[in-house]
Parts: sequence; C-alpha cells; structure tokens
Amino acid sequence: MFPSLHETVRIAVSEEIPSVWFNANDEDDYNNEYDTRIMGKFKCNNKKCPTHGWSSKKIAIWIRGYPSGGYNAVVFNQRCNSCDELGKMTLNKETYVDRISYRLRKWAGLPVEMPYYSKKDHRRHDFAHCEGCRLGHCEGQEEDYSEGSCDWY
Repeated sequence: MFPSLHETVRIAVSEEIPSVWFNANDEDDYNNEYDTRIMGKFKCNNKKCPTHGWSSKKIAIWIRGYPSGGYNAVVFNQRCNSCDELGKMTLNKETYVDRISYRLRKWAGLPVEMPYYSKKDHRRHDFAHCEGCRLGHCEGQEEDYSEGSCDWY
C-alpha cells in the first residue's frame, strides 16, 4: 500500500467526494473491490543477477472500498524473470492516482468516462512472475492483453 499518495488521490476527487479517507488497516471488511493495473519500474536487487531492471505496464493492484468514502489499494510486486527474486518497485504515481480516483468516483455513483489510452502494451503478461497472479488479484488471469484490448479501469 502507498498511504503517502493518499493526499494526491484526495485532491483528485475532492470536488466530487469531499470525505475520502485512506484505510491503512488491511483486515477491515470492505464493501467494494476491484482488480486493475498500473505502470511502474522494477530493479533486481540480486547482485549476481544479469537483469538490472525492467518496466511494466501490467502491475496488479487490488483496490478496496470502505463505507463513507474509505479505500485502500494493495500494489503487487513482480519477480525478476532471470533469478526469481522480488524486484524493488517504483510505481508510476499518475497511473496509481488515475486508477484509484476513477474507481472511487464509480463507486460513489458519479458519472465517469473511461479515459482513452492510445499506447497499448502488446507484450504477453508474465503470469509466473506476477505476485498479483499468484494471489488471484490480477486481471491478466482473465484476459490476454496481447491482442491489444485495454480495459484497465
């Protein structure tokens, strides 16, 4: 979870949803949930590994909604495809805020328009190295984005 980005999420939705709050308690009962993806980069920390890092447009994120405008989001790590060690993530803050603010608006019943993205990632999803897939929270399990479809929201 990235509670440090809550203020940016709060500002993004503040005109429509004035009482958004971040739930840092991972065990509370949520009333909404949604699996989606964000973008980011990873660095392999294994000094013996030939892979220094990689980028991904398919980082699994599990957004949960709580009563009265609460939310949290679990961002799942990825493993290096060379040595299978967990990578050190640097997420793309813009996609994180976009995905969460879109979902909060949708859960609040506000009219939302799905943003258009012209660039599509045609690489196949690496199911074996995605922690979201391993834990059942990655949309890559349900659809193959290699054909160019893009329904990340």
